[in-house]
Amino acid sequence: MSETRVFLLPDLGEGLTEAELVSWHVAVGDTISVDQPIAEVETAKSTVEVPSPYAGIVAELHGQPGETLDVGKPLISVTPLVTGIATDDAAPAPSPDDNAASSMSSGSDRPDATPGAASSASTVAEAAAETYREEEKAGSGNVLIGYGTPGGHGVALRTRARKASAASGSVSTLPLEDGAADGGPAEGADVDLSLLRTRVPGRLGAVISPLVRRMAREHGVDLGGIPGSGEGGLIMRRDVEAAISTPAVEERAVAEPRPVAEPAPVAAPAEPRSSEVQGVDARTGLAIAARTPVKGVRKVVATNMARSRSEIPEATVWVDVDATGLMELRENLKSGSDQVPGLLAFIARFVTAGLKKYPELNTRIETAEDSSQEIVSFDGVNLGIAAQTDRGLVVPSVRAAEKLTARELDAEIRRLTDVARQGKATPTELGSGTFTLNNYGVFGVDGSAAIINHPEVAILGVGRIIDKPWVVNGKLAVRKVTELTLTFDHRVCDGGTAAGFLRFVADAIENPTTLLSDL
Repeated sequence: MSETRVFLLPDLGEGLTEAELVSWHVAVGDTISVDQPIAEVETAKSTVEVPSPYAGIVAELHGQPGETLDVGKPLISVTPLVTGIATDDAAPAPSPDDNAASSMSSGSDRPDATPGAASSASTVAEAAAETYREEEKAGSGNVLIGYGTPGGHGVALRTRARKASAASGSVSTLPLEDGAADGGPAEGADVDLSLLRTRVPGRLGAVISPLVRRMAREHGVDLGGIPGSGEGGLIMRRDVEAAISTPAVEERAVAEPRPVAEPAPVAAPAEPRSSEVQGVDARTGLAIAARTPVKGVRKVVATNMARSRSEIPEATVWVDVDATGLMELRENLKSGSDQVPGLLAFIARFVTAGLKKYPELNTRIETAEDSSQEIVSFDGVNLGIAAQTDRGLVVPSVRAAEKLTARELDAEIRRLTDVARQGKATPTELGSGTFTLNNYGVFGVDGSAAIINHPEVAILGVGRIIDKPWVVNGKLAVRKVTELTLTFDHRVCDGGTAAGFLRFVADAIENPTTLLSDL
């Protein structure tokens, strides 16, 4: 009997200690392959799919959807498939393509090897791999710290199954391996792991990309009921789109199917319990409608904001700015180019220039064990962009922003905002900022005394741009006006430095051509 391997929940990014189990993608009894997504978990940084480092049969799932798991604790137990000559008169375990696994090499020295059959199998595998590459055009997205696939571009990997362990009946926790785990495909077989990592549990022919699975999940489409139109039953994007556009699924008589393992159900959000169950609030006398645990991103934001307010002696300065010149410049650029940076990219360009002149605002305060403090300065700017998402407020940062033009800043801001809203921003992207730019004008407000994103020392807010009466050359005119608000740590600088920086950015907005020669 093969040893059951216990996969421990890994550190999903830079010291995170826990993660909430959102859903299982597999069930007990399912046959899984190396790098196949087994669960979706939500950390304080992002939502990620956890791939399995082992191949075999799922023996136990350690946790229920909605449960918070500690890093280093068991996540899943996997019993490797037996290869070669099975013990106890058991038949050879099936490989992922439903053929019996063999412990013999696949070369010409294999007695039962048939050149024609091998060529046919290779052609089918190559065709399936090409279909997957055309469908996804991207990596698997399953890479986690310490293990996972390096790219996922459909590169065929050659794996060899190990011999079954001599030990029997024992359970062990083993280190993660580089490459295939026991119980993988037949020894010597050419296997495209990118095709194995995204199979629907219980349906070995239904290979789908993470992009297609996400589309199905967002639209409530059951992948188990979709016939794949691709090579070998591959579920393509067009199959999911067809299912989404179909108004109703007609009932049709089908033969009694052979029982297969179904995917683990995704836990529905817990509905608020009734007031009878929740009880009555003692202080207000009102019925309690619901109790919502503070966890995940919301927990981290709450902790970070509370720490910022308790540790940082902050002060705020603000100024109204005539942004008419910047708006006119952008309109002029639109007439000569299809790709014009957004207003936030222009302001980001002004901010990085201002931080070069006033570097005190691009620092961090570190406290030693003896309570002594020092100001740490940086050679460069990682500009954080506050982004509101369904999971809460996150701040991905544009690394080395001072080296980018306005167009390059625009492209990177859009990319980071997109991955943050998908919950796919990396820990490095979310935790490396040195100064934050917050555009709360998109919410239709003029100003806000924002809380500094600890451990940074300053945050600049930009309000909405609206028409206001403004005096220009002694005459009243209607101008495009916005409000800039700078909140800063009074330990690193005084009001003069903060006001100087704020005025620098304001002047650049009012006279944008002075800093945008390179765009």
